[in-house]
Amino acid sequence: MEKEKYQIEFPVKASPAMLFPFLSTPSGLADWFSDDVNSRSEVFTFIWGDSEESARVISKKKNKFIRFRWLDDVEEDDEYYFEFTIQVDELTKDVSLVVTDYSEPDELEENKLLWESQINRLLHHIGS
Repeated sequence: MEKEKYQIEFPVKASPAMLFPFLSTPSGLADWFSDDVNSRSEVFTFIWGDSEESARVISKKKNKFIRFRWLDDVEEDDEYYFEFTIQVDELTKDVSLVVTDYSEPDELEENKLLWESQINRLLHHIGS
């Protein structure tokens, strides 16, 4: 089944330089995304309780975005990824975090709610 791409945008009261480490480092991601994170070069292993999944950083630009691909998806020869993009409005200087991900159509709403929950943990953690 084809997955569909979706994006969710969250206003953030933090500078890109403050926000980016929470999206791109094992310790930052462990604060809100999963219970623990280990990395070996560009491969991050995310741990939730007894389960773990690994993702490779396939692209990033400091304080702008980071894109991961789950290693499980690589085996399926997928082009799926998840990405955190930091956008700054040129006029207002408001900062937004945009999450891009892919989902099975019947799991879309559930996955959006999961991201909202995770990002709310992040925002709470950084005091935004």
